[in-house]
Amino acid sequence: MNILSSKPTRPSMWTIFSSPTLSLASAPKSLPCPSISAFSVVHTYPPPPMGSLDSAFIQEAGHRPNLKMVEGEGIPLIDLSDSPARTREELASEIGNACKKWGFFQVINHGVPLGLRRRVEELVKEFFDQPLEEKTKVKRDEVHPMGYHDSEHTKNVRDWKEVFDFFLQDPTLIPALSHPEDKSLRKLTNQWPQNPPQFRETCEEYAREVEKLAFKLLELISLSLGLPADRFNGYFKEQTSFLRFNHYPPCPQPELALGVGRHKDGGALTVLSQDSVGGLQIQRRSDGEWISISPTPDAYVINLGNAMQVWTNDLYWSAEHRVVVNTEKERFSIPFFFFPGHHVSVKPLDEITNEENPPKYKEFNWGVFFATRNRSDYKKQEVENIQIDHFKVSE
Repeated sequence: MNILSSKPTRPSMWTIFSSPTLSLASAPKSLPCPSISAFSVVHTYPPPPMGSLDSAFIQEAGHRPNLKMVEGEGIPLIDLSDSPARTREELASEIGNACKKWGFFQVINHGVPLGLRRRVEELVKEFFDQPLEEKTKVKRDEVHPMGYHDSEHTKNVRDWKEVFDFFLQDPTLIPALSHPEDKSLRKLTNQWPQNPPQFRETCEEYAREVEKLAFKLLELISLSLGLPADRFNGYFKEQTSFLRFNHYPPCPQPELALGVGRHKDGGALTVLSQDSVGGLQIQRRSDGEWISISPTPDAYVINLGNAMQVWTNDLYWSAEHRVVVNTEKERFSIPFFFFPGHHVSVKPLDEITNEENPPKYKEFNWGVFFATRNRSDYKKQEVENIQIDHFKVSE
C-alpha cells in the first residue's frame, strides 16, 4: 500500500465526490496478469548474475537506497506485559506518543506463542525454497489475488522479492468494481499449496494469534485517544485483513533496487515479524530522514496505516517505509495487514474533530479503496495509484 512523499497529482481517471463513494466511470479495464513464463528469462529466483539487473527493478535516482546505517534515536520498544507499576492507561499513553512521533514502534511480551512463530518461519523458508514451478501452482493474479507472486510493483517499479498472501477470513468480500453504480461484491478465497505439509493449518493458527495482538493494540490506541477501548472494533467485522510472507533474495546491485519501494500501508495497523537480517527503513516524521529499524529478537514491529491517520485527523502518523536488500543474505518477513471490512466508510472521527480541528479528509469507502489499490500490484500503471491525499480537504 503506497503513498507518495511529495504532493501527488490527482489522477485523471478518478473523480472524487464529497460522498463516501469513488467514481470508476473512466477506470481502465482490468488486464490479465502476465504469466510467470513471461518473466522466466530475466526475473527468476535466485537472481541473475552481477551486472545484469533488469531495468524493471531500478529505482529513479532520487529514490535509490542509501545502504549506510543512519544513526539516530530508535523507535520505541514497548513491553506489553502486565505490570503493577504501570496502568493500562499509562501503557496506552506510551503507545500514543509513539504513534504521534513515529507511526512505528516495537512490542515485546506480546502474547504470540514463540514456538508457533518459529514453526511458521520454518514453513515459509521451506515454501520459498521450492522450485518455481511448484510455487506457481498457487500463482496469484487479478482474478485470484491471494497466493504466490514474484512481480509486484510499488510506485511503478518492480520490487526485489517474492511473496505468498492469504486472507485472515476465507472467503473475504470486496467490491467488484465493474461499474461505479454497481454495488455487487466479489468473493475472494485463498489458494493453498500442497507442500510443505501442514502449511495451511499452521498458517491459519498463526493468523488467529496475530489477530489477537492486533485487536489488543487497536484497543490501546483507542484508549490513548481518550476513547472507549472498543471504539474501532466494529470496523473489523467482515475484515479484509491478510497475511504476507516476504522473501528477499540476495540482489546483485542493491544500490539500485529495493525489496519494497517507499510506501505507506493502507489499513489500521501492520504487525510485522522480521528475521535477524534487517533491511526495514522508515522515514522519520520530524525531518524525512530514512532510519533503519534494527531487528529486536522475538519482537514485533508495529506501524500505523492510512486509515488510522485519517481516523485521527493526522494526529497519528502513517510513516513511509521501504526495504533495502543486500548481495549476500536472503531476508524473510511476515506482515499482518489489519484492514477494516469492505463496507466501512473511513473519515476523521467525530469525537476528535471540532471547529478548532475540522476534518482534514473527505469520507471514502474502504472496500473500493482497497480493491482499487490492489490493481497496481500486477502491472505498471499510466497514472498514479489512488492515495489518501486525494481525499484531503482543500484549505
